[in-house]
Amino acid sequence: MKGKYIAPSLEADAFNCVNCHVYTKQHWYYMQGSTQPDGFGGQKQDERFMVSYCEHCGFPTIWHGESIIFPLNMSAEPPNQDLPEEIVEDYEEARAIVNLSPRGAAALLRLAIQKLCAHLGQPGKNINSDIKALVAAGLPPKVQEALDSVRVIGNEAVHPGTIDLKDNRDTANQLFRLVNFIAQKMLTEPREIDEIYNGLPADKLRGIEERDK
Repeated sequence: MKGKYIAPSLEADAFNCVNCHVYTKQHWYYMQGSTQPDGFGGQKQDERFMVSYCEHCGFPTIWHGESIIFPLNMSAEPPNQDLPEEIVEDYEEARAIVNLSPRGAAALLRLAIQKLCAHLGQPGKNINSDIKALVAAGLPPKVQEALDSVRVIGNEAVHPGTIDLKDNRDTANQLFRLVNFIAQKMLTEPREIDEIYNGLPADKLRGIEERDK
């Protein structure tokens, strides 16, 4: 299982790079310009803008205050590779807009969670009841608490695909993590267990089948 994703934040010593996705040290600089391409001539520095450089790959991330303005679509963790294509599309659209519209991204991610519940065999009509059923099927109970904390369930005013005026970047970041966490527990881990089991020698598999009879 991959390590915890640490989202980029202003002047943080380290986070997951928006380019290589490696968790590594970041080097910070105020943005400064010159009238000459060689760096000489008139000088201008604007403290509203900063640049962080990834120590691993050297990629620059440009910040205006606490918002990333370059690149716009790479500051959230990538989607779990086992998510269905339809859900990946919602997830990637949320990644593309999260810096410009965290509320819009959160709405898309709630919709993605609803679709993921349906993909996992639930009705897909009520996230609260769907998650409760998934917990009974093996999803950690703490997921219910996490969903409550970001107003995905337990709040009748917030529905999948709708805008909540209280949503912010932190809410969106938690929802990205929740989509991937549910996928990890309910899709990736069962697939990996099946791969381990099916990779056993044929005689071992026959012995297990005989034992289970």
